[in-house]
Amino acid sequence: MATVLIVAPVFALIAAGYASVLFRFVSEGAHKGISEFAFSIAIPALLFRTIVVSEFPDVSPWRMWGAYYGALALTWVAALLISVLRREDREDGVVFAIGSVYGNIVMLGIPLVLSALGNEAAGPMSLILSVNTPLLWLCGILQMELVSRKRTGSPFAIIWPVLADLARNPLMLGIGFGVVWRFTGLGLNPVVDKTIELLAQAGSPAALIALGINLFRFEVKGEMPSVVAMSALKLLAMPAAAFVLANLLNLPPVVTGVVVLFAAMPTGANAYIFAVQYQRLVNPVSGAVALGTLLAAVTLPVVVMMVAGVR
Repeated sequence: MATVLIVAPVFALIAAGYASVLFRFVSEGAHKGISEFAFSIAIPALLFRTIVVSEFPDVSPWRMWGAYYGALALTWVAALLISVLRREDREDGVVFAIGSVYGNIVMLGIPLVLSALGNEAAGPMSLILSVNTPLLWLCGILQMELVSRKRTGSPFAIIWPVLADLARNPLMLGIGFGVVWRFTGLGLNPVVDKTIELLAQAGSPAALIALGINLFRFEVKGEMPSVVAMSALKLLAMPAAAFVLANLLNLPPVVTGVVVLFAAMPTGANAYIFAVQYQRLVNPVSGAVALGTLLAAVTLPVVVMMVAGVR
């Protein structure tokens, strides 16, 4: 019952967002405004406050990164091998790998992790978030440049735009300012704290509604074997690998929970953006976003129960 109370409201809000477009209560374009509010204002406020006021487990970030990104690397390699066995183009293989590892850890991951594990999860969650997007984009871009042999500039010229975007990313700014303010030891004035808390409370619901609206533009189409393979790797293989590595590295229960839950998130919209950028496997990745989110309603309760079992 406890698992249902954690997972059901999350997917109910996603369904509400989808239904609001389906029945024309809001336009499909409403996603842009709600997303901008959630990811430019509310969720950065949430991350800032939780980092400033929360107690963090004493654990090496390298062990935590080793578990999460070790699982990601294993899944990436498995995806590339599957792509080779299917005799796909090498460029398609890179996009297939991105679709198999790039999870929706912001829109869906943050609300679910905080709901399941509480504010104790803020520290580990922020450490993964702080490197996830730049690392995956850099790895994807560099591998794509390598396999397509179209590199026309220095590695720095390829990396710089990603770093520049990162410096302006509201989520990264929320994390960065939260860490800096925490180290000052000043805490938060009660009025400021309550204001930020009210704003932060809107973050998770707004993100989930935006996700539901956003799903309206994704369809399960294209090559179904690719869609199913990406979904299986993302929803089953990656969290299983993360669970094993987290236990091998002897991570604390809350950190293990963050690592495994983030690994279990379905394919996110950023994987679709990557596919569109290179015009490779656009329909299969779109299908993996839609099908993966649907299947996650079944797989995530199991993962939550597994995480609860090690706490």
